[in-house]
Amino acid sequence: MSDENSVDSGKYQALRRGLRSRRRDDHGLDLFRQAEANLSDVRQVDRILLELGRCYNPLTNGPIVSLATRRQIVELLEGGKTAEARRLLNEQLLLYAEIGDREPGPRV
Repeated sequence: MSDENSVDSGKYQALRRGLRSRRRDDHGLDLFRQAEANLSDVRQVDRILLELGRCYNPLTNGPIVSLATRRQIVELLEGGKTAEARRLLNEQLLLYAEIGDREPGPRV
């Protein structure tokens, strides 16, 4: 019975500020919030992670969430390991937000 109001909104507000200051789209952040709020619904989380996998991150030259990570999170949820799935999802969120905090280096 998770809903978006039960998710730590302070964490997302701080991350959103960092992304906005760099004029980055925060659609990925919204998707992470939805996934975290709905960890009890494996199918919905899988669809959200699929969408995050379609979002290209030019700084890493890949998707925001890789297929392997998506599969791992879904398998953890199907196995009832919600805490581990949440931890892995948060790691991906922080990786996504951390990339937004980096200053671009010189281009070669």
